[in-house]
Amino acid sequence: MPTATTSGSPLAPSPAAELVLAFVNTRALRGGQESLADITAFRGWLVAAGFADPGVHVAEGDLATARELREALIGVLLAHAGAPVRDEDVDRLRRLGERYPVRPVVGAFDAAMHPVADGVGGAFARVLAAAAELALRGTWSRVKACRNPPCRLGYYDRSRNQAAVYCEARTCGAQMAARAYRARTRTHR
Repeated sequence: MPTATTSGSPLAPSPAAELVLAFVNTRALRGGQESLADITAFRGWLVAAGFADPGVHVAEGDLATARELREALIGVLLAHAGAPVRDEDVDRLRRLGERYPVRPVVGAFDAAMHPVADGVGGAFARVLAAAAELALRGTWSRVKACRNPPCRLGYYDRSRNQAAVYCEARTCGAQMAARAYRARTRTHR
């Protein structure tokens, strides 16, 4: 887990932001594979992401929790991009934070949050700790989900004014503008 004192530009994603985005983007996006499709796929993602050893035990409940955590995070990231905040997403994140706690480890010049548990529970705790670290740094609101409904890709807003609402203006932004244009022209007819 990255330390809370790691410096860098707020316009560049920190390792904590990259961790949250890697988890949020486990969906089948742009022709990719769904990493939470089943236990085998989720185990493969955990191992590839460095969260667990290949022999980690993953239960159906773990898969359901992973999907719940991902959807709650996407809801909050959509709020960062200007969508209304959904209380149920915030409540789920709080509840999951209680279920998968972290402990602070304070050093002479830095501090970090480490999962209390190992395995799949520890992976969930690491994702939640990364989100908490971003909030403490003041960069949590830069981690967003694309407002284009079929996309919902998680991305890091590198704009100075934090006004980005689409992962890519040329693709998702253009699609949303075209939909809005078609809707306006239908209304005028």
